[in-house]
Amino acid sequence: MTPALFADLAVFVLALLVGIEVISKVPATLHTPLMSAANAIHGIVVVGAMIVAAATDTVPGYILAFVAAVFAAMNVVGGYVVTDRMLGMFRQRPVAKAPVAAAPVAATDSVEAGA
Repeated sequence: MTPALFADLAVFVLALLVGIEVISKVPATLHTPLMSAANAIHGIVVVGAMIVAAATDTVPGYILAFVAAVFAAMNVVGGYVVTDRMLGMFRQRPVAKAPVAAAPVAATDSVEAGA
């Protein structure tokens, strides 16, 4: 293991620990807005996947860029869907109108079962 790889792994593990600590402190009421905003950041990942696709010359590179772009796009769309559902909770529901009472039907207008 090279020192550069060891340093990269150490930074990765520390980032995981800090991320877990920060996310565990978020109250449940703020989790959805936080995650919807974080998912929107994946638009940057879509741009990165396009840059990788433009720079690669191999079939595995194209496949990897395609998969990365698809997953990032799904995450972006999911973030906006979650945001829309979250904002939908704050919209006023339309007021249901009371049903209009029908005019009383005269006894002569109805068909009697025995007739």
